[in-house]
Amino acid sequence: MSTTKAAITHVNHASAPANLASEPRFWRSDALPYIEARSIEDGRDICYAKHSHETFSIGAVTGGRSVYVNRHAREWTGAGAVVLMNPDDVHACNPVADERWSYRMLHVDVAWLTDLQHELGFSASRAFRAFSQTMSTDAELFDGLNRLHGILVDSETDLLRKQSAAITFFTEVQQRLNRAPCCGDPASRQLARAAEFIADNCTRALRLEDICEAAGLSASHLIRAFKERYGMTPHAYLINRRIQYSRAQLRRGRVIAEVALDAGFADQAHLQRTFKRLVAATPGQYRS
Repeated sequence: MSTTKAAITHVNHASAPANLASEPRFWRSDALPYIEARSIEDGRDICYAKHSHETFSIGAVTGGRSVYVNRHAREWTGAGAVVLMNPDDVHACNPVADERWSYRMLHVDVAWLTDLQHELGFSASRAFRAFSQTMSTDAELFDGLNRLHGILVDSETDLLRKQSAAITFFTEVQQRLNRAPCCGDPASRQLARAAEFIADNCTRALRLEDICEAAGLSASHLIRAFKERYGMTPHAYLINRRIQYSRAQLRRGRVIAEVALDAGFADQAHLQRTFKRLVAATPGQYRS
């Protein structure tokens, strides 16, 4: 048995039967807790609402076409494209017409990637250096992502190779793609404090005045500037954070109904609806 096989959740990367092709497939390993993989072979019926991740996310479009929205950018993507989402970037990527839509996505822990950036000399302050590009058609990056995905989901591949492949690929990503300048102006720091306050208290019933006080901003300024910066209102950001919290709890195998209440949802049905809308999978599919 390989080092990581016992810790890996359900993955079957062989060609999916027709009735399972539209089911999202997730890969996780306790031995590599900083990476989560997701893939789908036929997502033509899957539609995402605008959402964000607390991770850095990068994906390869392997079939079909879609409209990719990331904050204020709107682009057509197709097979061969690599899409990137910085943490908290509001985005959606939905298929065109009735075309078979397939992709592979990697969600990467920000602290792990920031440490790698620092080791490579890109983040002297040890703060995450965001990427300016939201999409690339670099064939070597596309091939590299697919190669890494295949290594990760292969239960026969040993841990050292998985670790080495992850570092090799994300080093290449860092070196090939431009980095966005860090935002250090006072207004950006105030909005970052608002986002951090929401994230730290996402399971509570928050009031707008609580967020305003944490950020040092008026309600009108907060609502306008927060949506401009993050692409969603503070309330939508709160719901996204609750879904991120729920994902973490489901990965631990917790009961869905308990997770729903702990995350701040009214009940399991409320979590179910919101989770499906933002993750394009049910809580049960994600947990298993």
